Amino acid sequence: MGNPRLVLLAALGFIMMLMWQEWQKDYGPKPAQQTVASTQQNQQGMLPVADQQPTTQSEELPELSTSSSLNQASEQPQEDSGDQTTTDVTDRYVHVLTDKLDVWIDTRGGEISRLSLRAYPVALDKPEDPFPLLVKNQAEVYTAQSGLLSRQGAPNHLAQFTVSQSKYQLSEGEDTLRVPLFWKNEQGIKVTKTLIFNRGTHVIDVEQKVDNQSSLSWQGNQYRQLVRTRPLESGGMADTMAYTFNGAAYYSEEDKFEKIDFDDIEDEPLTRDVAGGWVGMIQHYFLSAWIPGQDETNNFYTKMVKGGMYRIGMISAKVLVQPGESTTFSSRFYAGPKEQQVLEELSTGLRLSVDYSWLTIIAQPIFWLMTFIHDHVIDNWGWSIILLTLIIKLLFYKLSEYGYRSMANMRRVQPKLVSLKERYGSDKQKMQQAMMELYRKEKINPMSGCFPILLQIPVFIALYWVLLESVELRQAPFMLWIHDLSVADPYFVLPLIMGASMFLQQKLNPAPMDEMQKNIMKFLPIVFTVFFLFFPAGLVLYWVVNNILSIAQQWVITRRIEAGTGKS
Repeated sequence: MGNPRLVLLAALGFIMMLMWQEWQKDYGPKPAQQTVASTQQNQQGMLPVADQQPTTQSEELPELSTSSSLNQASEQPQEDSGDQTTTDVTDRYVHVLTDKLDVWIDTRGGEISRLSLRAYPVALDKPEDPFPLLVKNQAEVYTAQSGLLSRQGAPNHLAQFTVSQSKYQLSEGEDTLRVPLFWKNEQGIKVTKTLIFNRGTHVIDVEQKVDNQSSLSWQGNQYRQLVRTRPLESGGMADTMAYTFNGAAYYSEEDKFEKIDFDDIEDEPLTRDVAGGWVGMIQHYFLSAWIPGQDETNNFYTKMVKGGMYRIGMISAKVLVQPGESTTFSSRFYAGPKEQQVLEELSTGLRLSVDYSWLTIIAQPIFWLMTFIHDHVIDNWGWSIILLTLIIKLLFYKLSEYGYRSMANMRRVQPKLVSLKERYGSDKQKMQQAMMELYRKEKINPMSGCFPILLQIPVFIALYWVLLESVELRQAPFMLWIHDLSVADPYFVLPLIMGASMFLQQKLNPAPMDEMQKNIMKFLPIVFTVFFLFFPAGLVLYWVVNNILSIAQQWVITRRIEAGTGKS
């Protein structure tokens, strides 16, 4: 098995992977049709829409599994029968603006109905439009909900809260912003839900304080959940080329990091008691997650409800509050970029939402090295990719040299192989025997060119995932016409250079003896160039640099072997 055949098999496998991803886009499960109330607008722009009225209470409120070891959930309160809409927009939503977040909180339930990331524009040509992570409109729903469940009365995410003001902004010199929402019933149960925003973070601390001013004890559970429809898909070629997971996920010490796609939520709802951990929704570059106290045990759950809504959440054990006493339920909610250092500090396993698949053990050191280069050597992600590729090539220099020597020796005896083919014609058995004898005489092992390349393939695939998953590369400029390393080269210069380098590299390799292989190899640079037209520029840059370095190394070794000065 010579090197050309190895390259051919690797290329065909890569193309089949891309074809499978495209098939998933075209024929996979489609998002359910949404039916959401019409949007409301004000001078601030589009506001979240009101919830649909649930068909039944059980479809909207979480339930504790009967198999759970936690205390059974308290009886669920009756759905708020009052009018859930209002003509006064400022009474319905609370707008919060911090240095990192632009948030709309629904006074119905204290739901976070809309959340945009101010430091991450939706596009480079729209710097004033922050990326909308949580949304609620006619086309898509993705919200964060929390609430309490109790027989003695408690506000769930359908209950109506009151507020003291409808606008909050983190001012200069102010580090913390508290947004309280108030609820009480006739029995004397008062609940204050407070969302706490801090400067310089995408974390929202959520406190639900229960003040029992009744004459009876109060028992209840808190729950937190993320609810969304299937994500909208652009269907563009670029999305197909850079496929990443979009769905639910959770972490527990027993199962570690687990992804749950929307089909799995439909087919087999999750119910599991977990100490610590987190639940979330992840997508390319960003995630949202509810993080409980790490000494707290919750029942994690998923469920699909009517209207094409999918939810993942957690519900706590029951808490008892005696008359005249109070208790506070606390949680943390993260909605922001998948910055690994930040995620690692927030909760165990949250960093794993940056999904390197089965190559995490290799990809993690590569990411660390790339970040180190950026932070301590050169403050440019494009040049960091170039230096990272150079370092990896240097680490594999001896291994690559061994493989290239083998290919150079194969190239050196190529005329003799052609002569053998002419001598034996279509007699394949004699041809194989003559080739083996020639390899033995020339002290050439045709397999020796394959193994060094095979050993490097996991590293290169891991580097592919690092470049694809790193939010640091999103909208990161390189130089000249490359203003965003996470999108395709607008002028296709890098893909064309990559195709040319691949063609040149083929010229340095021994040509396949089989005519069909030879013809297919001729078309591979063209095929790969077409695919790379839609790849993120950062990935293509890595491939170009790797090819150029490989060509330089292989050319030097080949010239030495052909001149008789290299070791065989």
